[in-house]
Amino acid sequence: MADNQTEQSEEASIVHRQFDTDQDDPATAVAEAVADMENCESTDLATMYEHVDHVIDHLFSNPPSPEAQIQVEFTYESYRITVDQDGSARFVRVD
Repeated sequence: MADNQTEQSEEASIVHRQFDTDQDDPATAVAEAVADMENCESTDLATMYEHVDHVIDHLFSNPPSPEAQIQVEFTYESYRITVDQDGSARFVRVD
């Protein structure tokens, strides 16, 4: 029973977002999502460039075939963030 409660607790702490894969600056969208969760301005956060350079931009701007199912995972501002090539993202706080 304890394992089930742990799984439910972990799932409850995951925040899901869907990003538009046609947007000009997806890294900014990730920073804005974190700022929203942290109740601050995105300008108060570290720049995404220091963490993932333009990896997310490339994931969306020149995506591989859908069958590739590419996923980028990184840590930024105390969140473990996973972004899929379809624009779905998961944010998990990792204090």
